[in-house]
Amino acid sequence: MSGAATAAPPGAMAPPKPGSRESLMLNIGFMAMVIGMFMAILDIQVVASSIQEIQAGISASAEEVAWIQTSYLIAEVIGIPLSGLLNRALSMRRLFVFSAIGFTISSTLCALAWDLNSLIVFRCIQGFLGAAMIPTTMAAAFTLFGPNRSMGQQVVIGMVATLAPSIGPTLGGWITEHTSWHWLFLVNVIPGIISATLVWRLIPKQPTQLSLIRNIDVIGLAAMALFLGAFEYVFEEGPAAGWLEDDHLVMWMFLCSLGGVIFFWRAFTRNNPVVDLKVYKDRNFAVGSLFAILIGFGLFGSVYLTPLFLGTVRGYSPLQIGQIMSVAGIAQFLGGPIAGAVMRRVDPRYVMAFGLSLAAIGLYWNSFLTADASFDELFWPQALRGAGLIITMVPSNFVALGTLSPMQIPNAAGLFTVCRNLGGAVGLAALNTMRLNFTNLHNQEISAGLDPSRPEVADWLAQVEANLRATGVADPSAGAVAQLTQRMQIESAVMTFNNLFLIMSLCFVAMLFMLPLLKRPAAANAAAAKEAH
Repeated sequence: MSGAATAAPPGAMAPPKPGSRESLMLNIGFMAMVIGMFMAILDIQVVASSIQEIQAGISASAEEVAWIQTSYLIAEVIGIPLSGLLNRALSMRRLFVFSAIGFTISSTLCALAWDLNSLIVFRCIQGFLGAAMIPTTMAAAFTLFGPNRSMGQQVVIGMVATLAPSIGPTLGGWITEHTSWHWLFLVNVIPGIISATLVWRLIPKQPTQLSLIRNIDVIGLAAMALFLGAFEYVFEEGPAAGWLEDDHLVMWMFLCSLGGVIFFWRAFTRNNPVVDLKVYKDRNFAVGSLFAILIGFGLFGSVYLTPLFLGTVRGYSPLQIGQIMSVAGIAQFLGGPIAGAVMRRVDPRYVMAFGLSLAAIGLYWNSFLTADASFDELFWPQALRGAGLIITMVPSNFVALGTLSPMQIPNAAGLFTVCRNLGGAVGLAALNTMRLNFTNLHNQEISAGLDPSRPEVADWLAQVEANLRATGVADPSAGAVAQLTQRMQIESAVMTFNNLFLIMSLCFVAMLFMLPLLKRPAAANAAAAKEAH
C-alpha cells in the first residue's frame, strides 16, 4: 500500500503536501477514478449509436431493443443516489473498487449475452453496479484534495462529463464498423481493471460504518427505486406513447407518484434515510441542482438533436456526423482548463454567467439551420455551445458543493449527478414531444401553400415531371408529387430543429436570472485572498 493510504476520518481528510510523493500517488489514484467515471458515462453513448447493429445481432424488434438502453438508465438512476449512503458505509475506496469491478464483470457478461433477455438483465446489472463511480469521483475531488485545492480536479471531472457524450456516438460507430457490437462492452474491461487496481492501491483507506447497511430503510429504498425507475421509464416512453393517451403509461405515472410520496415522506421523517434530502436546505446546493438539470438538458439535448438533424436532413454517415460533433468536443477540451484558471481569480458565479451566455449564443446560432447546413455553418455554433457547457459545468460543480461540509459531499454528489441525468431524460422527452408537435404544425403550414392549382406549384411539378419523363421514370407524375412531399418534409424538419434549438437557447438565458440566488463559496473566497497575497 502506498504512503498515501493513511487512515483518516470519514469525509474529512488532510490532503498531502503539494509536490510530495504522496500527492503524486493520490493524483494518480484520482485519475484512475476519472477513468472509471469516463467509461460509465461513455457506455451509454457508444451503445446508443450502434443500437441497430445490436438489434440485428440478437434478432430483436425495434421496440424490444430499446430496453437495452432503458434498463441501463433506470438501474443507473436508482443506483446513483444510493452512493452517498454506501460511501459512508463501505468507504470511498471500497465503494469505487466494488463499483468498477462490478461494472467490468457485467460489461463482459453483456458481450457474452446469448439473447435479448440476457442482455437486458446484464445491462441492468451493469447500470446499477457502475452507477457509484460518477458521484464518488465527484466527491473525491473535494474530500481528497480539499475545496481550496480541487480546481484542477473539478476541471477534469467537467471535461469528462461533457466530452464523453460528445465522442461516444463516433466511437461507438467506429467500433461496430471495424469489429462487432460485442466490443462496445468489451472495451470497458481493460480500463475497468486498471481503474479498480490503482484506486485500491493509491486512494487512502477510511473506516467503514456497516451498521448503516444493517439499519437501512428498506421501505424507503423500495419507494425510491419505484419512484426513480418509473420516472425514467415514463419520460423515456412518453413521447412515442402519447403520454396520457396510453393507459399503460398512465399506470406507471401513478406508480411513480406513489413511490415519490412514500420516498419523500420516509426521507424527511427517518433518522437514517436512504437518501438525505436535508442537504437541499443549503441554498447553493438547491440552486446548483437546478443548474445541473439545465446542463443535463443542454448537454444531452444538443448531442441528440445535432446528429439527428445531420442524419435525417443531410443524410450524413456516422463518420461525417462524428467529424462535425468533434468540434464541440475540442471546444470542451480547450474550455475546461480555461474555466479552471479563471475561477482561481474571478468569482465562479461570473464564470458561470459567461458560460451560460456562450451556450445560449451557440444554441441561438444553431436555430438558423437550412437544408444545406454543413460543417462550415455548424462550426461556430458547435464551438460556442461546447465551450459554454464546460465553462458552466466546472464552476457549477464547485459552487453547488463548495458550501457543504465534507460529511455532506458524498450524498450531495449523488443527488447532483441524479439531477443532471434526470435533466437529460426530461429534456430529451420534452424535445421529442415538441419535435412531433412542431413537425405536424409545420407540415400543415407548408402543405397549405402547396396547392397544385397555384401557378408556381403547377410549374414546379410540370418541370420535375418533364425531367423524370426524360430519364425514363415509369410514372413521372407520381414521382413529381413524391419529390414535392419529400421537399416539404425536409423543410418542415429544418423549421422544427430551429424551433428546438431556439427553445434550448431561451432556457439558458432564463438561468442567468437565477445566478443572483447563489452565494460565493467560502473556499473560493479563501482562494481569491491567497491569490491576492
